[in-house]
Parts: sequence; C-alpha cells; structure tokens
Amino acid sequence: MPIDDSASAPPTPPTGDDRGAWRRLIRMGGPRPTRANLLALCLALLLGFAIATQVRQTRSQGLETLREQDLVGILDTVTQEGVRLGVQLRELERTQDRLASGADSEAAALALTKSRADSLAILAGTVPAQGPGIKMTITDPQGKVGATLLLDTLQELRDAGAEVIQIGDVRVVAQTFFTESDGAVSVSDTIVSAPYTFLVIGDAQTLTSAMGIPGGVQESVRNAGGEVTIVPVESVQITAVVTPSTPRFAEPVPSPSPTSG
Repeated sequence: MPIDDSASAPPTPPTGDDRGAWRRLIRMGGPRPTRANLLALCLALLLGFAIATQVRQTRSQGLETLREQDLVGILDTVTQEGVRLGVQLRELERTQDRLASGADSEAAALALTKSRADSLAILAGTVPAQGPGIKMTITDPQGKVGATLLLDTLQELRDAGAEVIQIGDVRVVAQTFFTESDGAVSVSDTIVSAPYTFLVIGDAQTLTSAMGIPGGVQESVRNAGGEVTIVPVESVQITAVVTPSTPRFAEPVPSPSPTSG
C-alpha cells in the first residue's frame, strides 16, 4: 500500500511573482511620506509637547503646593459662588413658570420688566443702591499702591460676585478707568487718595475669602507695604451715581417684525 508523503513534504518556495506581490502589498499598507503625513506628524508632536508641558506646570503650580487653610478658603469661595448661581437659576425658573402659565402672564411680564429696569439702572450706576456687603480699606503708607493694584482689586471683587462697587466718591460702572500721574491715582478722572475705601454690595463671606486667596489682593498690598482691612456690613449704602452718556456711534439693532422672514 503506497504511503502519502504530502503531509511531511516541505512547502513550495514562493516564486518571483509571489515575492513581488507581497512587496507591493507591504508598500501599499505602509505609511507614505507625503506632505500631509509629515504635517500631521509635526502637529501631533507639538500637541504632545504642549500637553506634557501643561501637566508639569499644573503639577508644579497646582493646589498641591497650597496650605490646608488656603485650600479651605478657595473651596469656600467656590461653594458660595455655586450657591449664588443656584439661587439665580431657581429665580429664573420661577419667572419662566409664571410667564408660561398664562393666567397672570401680563402682570408677571410687567413685574419682570420693572425688575429688569431696576437691575439695569443699578448696573449702569444711575441710581443709589443698598444691600449686604463689605467695607474694605487699603492703606498705603509707602505710596506703592498704584492704579494697577487698585484695578486688580476691582477685578477680583467682580470675579467674586460683587454687584455694586464704590471707590471713594466714585461709582464703578462698565466705563470706569484708572490713571496715575505724578503719584496721584484717579478713578474716572476723579483723584482718590489713601487710605482707599471700597464699598461693595455682595456676599460678604465670598468677597472676604476672595481677597485672601494666596497671591491675591491682600498679599499684593502687603508686598507693597500696605494693609487691607475688611469689615462685613449688613446694609452697605452706595450713594454715588453717574450720569449716562449718549453713545456717539452705537445704536440698537431693530427688532424683526412678526411677519418678517
């Protein structure tokens, strides 16, 4: 009986045509050094370098280097801001429900319009305002607290949720500006002198915590030889007002008519 040696026979070596086909297949599947591929590679390398640099910077300057007291202050500020935004959200939701109910939608719309007009008048600084907040005093015995530091203080207060601010006898509005000449600081062309007094309406605890953040206002003032004193006030009275100016160039965009496209 003949023996079948096909199972133990060696494989047939590839021919020249087979080897050429495999080479073509490998070339087709491999990357091609085109301009687009090279550009994508460069972008990927730059992105990886940027991410690595940002991670190292975050680790070196992140929260892990702060003291426990500083972390508690930052957490408290964030928590208070979240509570304030939550209250605003619930008020907006209640207003939306009243307007959508239809029963007293006209009265609710009128009340909402008046409320918005009052809010805009306060933001524009055309009417006095009152409410809880703080009185902050900045001393400057060495004369190193200039316009730049006062502007930084104003920005920190706004970031902390300050609603109305008065510096000395000047009401702060969107157009408020700071200048400094011959050692004298001016707020909207009104000279202010040390000690600088800030009357601020807002959440007293949040505002106070924001001023004490490491690298913030209190530390900057101390580095300049001054001192910051903050006193919570149940009812801050802001009496300074501004006279609104008529825009020279800007004008409102007409509202589209109900029948327009």
